[in-house]
Amino acid sequence: MKRWLLIALTLLPSLALAEDTPTLDSGDTAWMMVSTALVLLMTPAGLALFYGGMTRSKNVLNTYVMVFLAFVIAFVMWIAVGYSIAFGTAESASVQTVIGGFSHVFLNGIAWNDLSGSYPIYVFIVFQGTFAAITVAIVAGSVIERIKFSTWVAFVAIWGVVVYAPIAHMVWGGDGALLFDDGTLDFAGGTVVHMNGGLAGLVLAVLVGKRMGYPKTAMKPASVILTAIGAALLWFGWYGFNGGSAFGANEIAGLAYMTTTISASIATIVWVALEWFIYKKPTLLGAATGAIAGLVAITPAAGFVDVSGAFLIGAIGSVFAFYGVTVLKKKLGFDDSLDAFGVHFLAGLWGALATGFFALKDNDLLWDGPLKESGDRVGQIMVQLESVLVVGAYTLVGTVIVYYIAVALTGGKRVDKDDEQMGLDESVHGERGFNL
Repeated sequence: MKRWLLIALTLLPSLALAEDTPTLDSGDTAWMMVSTALVLLMTPAGLALFYGGMTRSKNVLNTYVMVFLAFVIAFVMWIAVGYSIAFGTAESASVQTVIGGFSHVFLNGIAWNDLSGSYPIYVFIVFQGTFAAITVAIVAGSVIERIKFSTWVAFVAIWGVVVYAPIAHMVWGGDGALLFDDGTLDFAGGTVVHMNGGLAGLVLAVLVGKRMGYPKTAMKPASVILTAIGAALLWFGWYGFNGGSAFGANEIAGLAYMTTTISASIATIVWVALEWFIYKKPTLLGAATGAIAGLVAITPAAGFVDVSGAFLIGAIGSVFAFYGVTVLKKKLGFDDSLDAFGVHFLAGLWGALATGFFALKDNDLLWDGPLKESGDRVGQIMVQLESVLVVGAYTLVGTVIVYYIAVALTGGKRVDKDDEQMGLDESVHGERGFNL
């Protein structure tokens, strides 16, 4: 008896250590790898087709290439330095509030078999890299058909490091990061991705200037069918975007699946109903855009709200985006070509604020913040307001700086008039999107 007691006492420390040591979970690993593939699909397939179909036929290939190149360039920059800035740990506490430092440049110090919770850290890095890539690709929708291609390439490479990575750190970077410490709720990127990319698009659109002939010349989409297919692929990929942000095959992912679906569905209905009532014609383009607006709106709230919250977030988010696309753009006169600002920024802004309104107080999934710690909903709403103001200000200033750096490096902001008139497919790439 004494012998067995002695063995038990000897093993207890190692058993306790085993409980504290992260272990690989094959289910979580499989789910995160699938989610990463779904999010990857959203950019070089979903967003590229969604944007490409809405542009004019003479620029459809250029639009697709802008999105495709944005993805691969942003991802390479993410591995080079973006991940370190977003999720590293800076030596100085004051620096840590804004960036994570440079200790993991080119993934220095990270072993291939390290874990992030219950799955490989390399999977986490790739997953987050797809978020960085789609964010800068969203910006393309505001400046297609006239931005100089080399300027766009330079902008993408710099913006992902200077603007996206610090914002990702401030919101998601863990203890010491500015907005994370304040308790900001952003489940999958309402501020980090959609507000950030949408506002950067508007800034770039204003700085680059309007397309020739805008708004007097009719600029009909090349193929609404391509846009609808792109929207369907985006919706499909969004299950990885939101569901994967649960970081495991668990009940949080299931909740995100439900809220994502109901928000996109009701937003589509609301958008089609609005244009049917106002313009007397329900359009496929409107249905596709409404679905994206609902997906954007629910992104920051997907794991924090119930079905009724998702219903209201999607419905109201669709109204916000509809107003931005059909009214606000005309009133202010800016040429946001494919409505990145109207859909992504406005619906993302609403979703970020609405998370504070609709997050469930008794939701065990809530992150640390006023609502979780003391049930203070007003306090949580104020934290959400702080997050959108900080992200908005940083994106605005950062995008302007990056734009002027990119222009200085490439010697111009847009193509010449003859190339723009001919179309960028042939003048820039020597190809045609459609050989009919």
